Amino acid sequence: MINDTPEAAEELRRLLRLMAVLRDPDRGCPWDRAQDFDTIAPYTIEEAYEVADAIARRDWTALLEELGDLLFQVVYYAQMGAEQGRFDFGAIARGISEKMIRRHPHVFGNESRPTAAAQTEAWEAQKAEERASRAETGLLAGVPVALPALTRALKLTRRAARAGFDWPDAEAVLDKLAEETAELRAELAGPAPDPARLADEIGDMLFVLANLARKLELDPEAALRGANAKFERRFGAIEAALAAEGRTPAEASLAEMEALWQAAKAAERG
Repeated sequence: MINDTPEAAEELRRLLRLMAVLRDPDRGCPWDRAQDFDTIAPYTIEEAYEVADAIARRDWTALLEELGDLLFQVVYYAQMGAEQGRFDFGAIARGISEKMIRRHPHVFGNESRPTAAAQTEAWEAQKAEERASRAETGLLAGVPVALPALTRALKLTRRAARAGFDWPDAEAVLDKLAEETAELRAELAGPAPDPARLADEIGDMLFVLANLARKLELDPEAALRGANAKFERRFGAIEAALAAEGRTPAEASLAEMEALWQAAKAAERG
């Protein structure tokens, strides 16, 4: 099934026209006219996370809506780019199409890449060439600073690992985690722990955990999202159990809440 239909093309044109009206200096929306690249960027990040959330929840109705919101972000940038004479939606679409064709010569050309692993290796090599053409030097160049910290740690260490700078296996990473944990304990044992030193040690531990996830072929961001969801479920069970008694968590002891937590945990596993 191909998305390139007259209806799809017309809906995209309609969206582009709508965006132009919203930004019109005379009859547009005051809020939309006041925005710029910097003010819209945080909304783009938020919308991308809402797309990921809808997928994780398998809520396809919500996904349809969230994908529309994310597309609107691209259209917003395209309109602002056109207003400044920098680029328009056509240039954005043309640029990504050309990049995908360039990076898939095994599909659009005569090159052979029989496996996903071969494609990944060639893809990374092509990206390295593109970074070099933009005068971005160094193996770690071009990893966006605005990425979530765990995701950026994953990307940084993946690149370093391709050059051989890596732990041999997950066990070695666990040893490093134990070392970092000991350093944090040493900081905490002092008479007046330095907040900056504590932050440094916590950062080291999180960085090592991101590496551990990579060695286990897991996404640390996804793993933490799963842990967050699990915490919400189990704490919600604590609140529900206490509410049935006419109480709130603030009115319960830690021991009571721990018992209810263990009950919720057992119920999930059962």
